[in-house]
Amino acid sequence: MRVLLVEDDRMIGDAMVQALKAASYATDWVQDGNTAITTLQTQHYDLVLLDLGLPGKDGLEVLAAVRRKFSNLPILIVTARDSVGQRIRGLDDGADDYLLKPFAMAELLARMRALLRRRVGMSADPVLSNGKLTLDPKTQQVSVDSGVLMNLSAREFALLHSLLLRPGAILSRAELEDRIYGWGEEVASNAVEFLIHSLRKKLGNDAIKNVRGVGWMVLKDQ
Repeated sequence: MRVLLVEDDRMIGDAMVQALKAASYATDWVQDGNTAITTLQTQHYDLVLLDLGLPGKDGLEVLAAVRRKFSNLPILIVTARDSVGQRIRGLDDGADDYLLKPFAMAELLARMRALLRRRVGMSADPVLSNGKLTLDPKTQQVSVDSGVLMNLSAREFALLHSLLLRPGAILSRAELEDRIYGWGEEVASNAVEFLIHSLRKKLGNDAIKNVRGVGWMVLKDQ
């Protein structure tokens, strides 16, 4: 999952980026409203975390501009503006949720998981499964045929999560890299293959299928 963080406070931004990456989100960070709009026009994101008190363009202006072009992109406002009027305006202008600073990172992550479930039309049950593999986004643990739970590294989780969101769909190397790595992160030429090899060692050789010349997938409804 790739997230755009729009936050002008360097200390808060640094802390959020570290926490988001530790939670397996590929995270890009911009610090003003104009850059946020430009970035969203050139890069796909699964979710936006949007501060309101931004230089350049105010967060509500960014929200309006994003909603004109991306009607289904989940947007979570994270701000110190705590008046009821501000919260109502943010939600009425198109935000999906509104979280006040200061906040617990665990709550932010839980709200993000809820928004992402709704985006892909999932039920309230957060667990992903294709009948054989079962992945819990909260604990980042996976099981095979409802067996022993296994821990995954952050990038193993990010890759398997991307595949299990759409069982039966083939994701290319570029698509998987886009969901795993943020700006400035070095991506080795064989990074995806290495992660898939590592996952197959844990889950079995048939857990992830290779479609030669196209990409990788997990089977649907096994």
